This record gives sequence, C-alpha cells and structure tokens, in this order.
Amino acid sequence: MSRPPVLEQPIAADPPPAASAPPRRSGLGGRIVREIVTGGTVAVTVLALVLALLVGAVVIAASDPAAAAAWRRVTSDPVRALGASWDAIADAYGALLRGALLEPASVSAAVDGGSIANVFGPISETLVAATPLILAGLSVTIAFRAGLFNIGGQGQAMLGAAAGAFVGFHWQLPAALHLTAALLAGVSAGAAWGLIPGFLKARTGAHEVITTIMLNYVAVGLVLYLLSKPIFLREGRTDPLSPEVAGSARLPQLAGETLRLHLGILVALAVAAAVLWLLRRTTIGFSLRIVSLNEDAARTAGVSVSRAWVLGMVLAGALAGLAGAVEILGTDYALVPSSAASLGFLGISVALLGRATVGGTVLASLLYGAFEAGGVRMQAATATPFDIVTVIQALTVLFVAAPQLVRAVFRLRARPIEAAAGRGW
Repeated sequence: MSRPPVLEQPIAADPPPAASAPPRRSGLGGRIVREIVTGGTVAVTVLALVLALLVGAVVIAASDPAAAAAWRRVTSDPVRALGASWDAIADAYGALLRGALLEPASVSAAVDGGSIANVFGPISETLVAATPLILAGLSVTIAFRAGLFNIGGQGQAMLGAAAGAFVGFHWQLPAALHLTAALLAGVSAGAAWGLIPGFLKARTGAHEVITTIMLNYVAVGLVLYLLSKPIFLREGRTDPLSPEVAGSARLPQLAGETLRLHLGILVALAVAAAVLWLLRRTTIGFSLRIVSLNEDAARTAGVSVSRAWVLGMVLAGALAGLAGAVEILGTDYALVPSSAASLGFLGISVALLGRATVGGTVLASLLYGAFEAGGVRMQAATATPFDIVTVIQALTVLFVAAPQLVRAVFRLRARPIEAAAGRGW
C-alpha cells in the first residue's frame, strides 16, 4: 500500500516588529484597564453598579415632589424640570456618599477644635454594617465552592445569634474567655444547622436549596419559641426580648465609646484570609473545588463527594452562625425575633456580586455596608426613602447576573472564552 503524500507546510511569515504594537500595560492598573477595555468581569461588575445607580437616579427624580411638579410643566419649562431632577439626585446621592465615607462639615469642625471622632463616624458605620455581611457572604461563597447553594444563611445566622446571646448573658467568665466562648457558641450552632442539609444531601440526595429554605422557617419558629421561655426572656418583660449580653462577652470597640466600630471587623477579615488559604492551599479546599467542577472526576481522583458536601455545608453554617453572633455581640447586645434575620439573603447578594470569590465578597460587603450607612443619612437629610438603597442593591445583583445585558447597554464586546461558554461568569 502506498503512503499518502506528505504535504509540505508553508513557512509562516515573520510577525510584525514589536515596535509597531502598542506597549502592554503591566501591574494592577494595567490589568484593570485591560478588564475595562475587553469587557471582563471587573468591568461588568462596575458597570452593573453604574447602571443600577442610573436607574436609582430615575426613581429618585420621579419620587421627588419638586421634580415631579416640574415635569408636569415640562412642555413650558423643560430646563426647570431637568434642573429639579438634577438637584434631587445630587442631594440624595451626595447625602448617601457623606453618610458612607466622609462629612466635610465634620472635618472643618475638627480643624476648628471639634471632635475628631465625628470625622470617622461615617466610615465607622460603613465598617460596622459590612462586618456581619462579610461573614454571611463567605458562608454562601464557600458553599458555592463545594457546588452547593446555601439558602439557609438566615436560619444559621439566627441560631448563631441565639447561641451567642445565651452564652453572653447566662455565663459568667473572664472577659477574653467569655467573648471567645460566645463566638464559638455561634459558630457551633450555625455549623450544626448547616450539618442537617449537608447530611441529607449526602445520604438521600435531598436538594440543599429546598432543605435550607425549610430549615429557615424552623429556625425562625425556634427562636420565637426560645424567646417565650423564662431562660431567654428578660426579667419583667413579656415581649420577646432577651437580657443584654454581659460586657465581658461584647466585642470591644476599636475607636472609643463615640464610634461603634468594634473588633468584629478584624475577626471578619481574619476569617476571610483563612477561607482564602483554605480554598487555595489545602487539600480540603481542593476537594471542595473539584467536586463543584465535576463530581465524576472527583470520585475518580479519590475524593469523597458526600464528605465534601457535608463539609461544605458545615463550614457555610459555621460562618453564617459567626455572622449572627458578631452582630449580637458587637452592636445589638440583645436577642429579638428579627435578630440577624436579614443576613442570610444579604449574604447571597454580596456573594453573587463578588462572583463567589473571597476578595470579591469582601469588597461587595463593604459596598453594601456603605449603602446601609449612607442610606440612613440620605433618608434623614433629603427625605428620600431608604427603600431606594434596597432597589439599587437589588438592581446591582440583577445586572451582575445578566452580563450580556450590561455589555449590550454599554456596547462592550465579550471575551472569546466567555462567548464560547455562553456566560459572563
């Protein structure tokens, strides 16, 4: 049999000289520029926030009485309508920014001999609001890394808050030991509540979304039940309110008595660093990641998928329970039926906004904390309802989850690998 002729490959032409190509940027700034130019994930996230702020601006202008009155006479005086809308938007967003970061008037007062604490008040409130969100967001993030969706952060955080509060107001221990015991109680309660859906997923195949949602309702009822019993009820009260945690169990304040910033922010950042190390540098993190990518490949590699599921939900529950305990021991000091109730779903939002990465979740939590702190100032200064902040937060996550929409609005081209995958994540 004759062999087929071998076709000679044409010699490729020499590439154009390097001098004709534009210089490539290096470093963090260069990477950010390339992300924006190519429409990468950072650009989509930033532009999703911009788009949400634009929609929020429209809602602010539409809900402002002066702007609405001016728009009713837009045909006779369009300049006034635009000016009134701009004033309403600028006042609202200006107050939001001052309430989240810095109040110029407080800086001037401090220069003239006033209290320097007022200068850092907005940043303090931002960090206080962001602290439990970091932990709640990491709870969802670590579950994502195991291929799971933890909807049960609400129940896990509430039980973590209840356990931390119980140790805080019933036990009598030295200060450092008391605080540690209260935090560990919150971690243990959240981990135990996360173990249930993890075990059911591993042994019966029950979907974690369904089981965690149902366990949220159980946790709410359980907290209400506990607050109806004398052991959890404040003396002389019949409404569901627990005693305040002892001073020895409270997270110490970091900037004096006038600011609410407490040790919890350092705890949250340390936990974030630990989670990053766990996911990147340990066999546990490798097993979680490989299970989320391909269960069959994980089994072939000798990884126990069931064990990874259980471990992922236990770790997620522990972080959510710690978030609830930090909120009680850092700012609230007493358990009520609504304690830590919003942390679960806000944790989902910041984890999605941070694209299920540790660094992204921390930054998203700081952004949400800024919205929470600034929204209070915005409502007080401009009478713009705080609900606008909730709308902006929800729209930001919505646009992040729809990257093709963001690219279409801003006319960005998708990366080839993202276009081939059909998604912007």
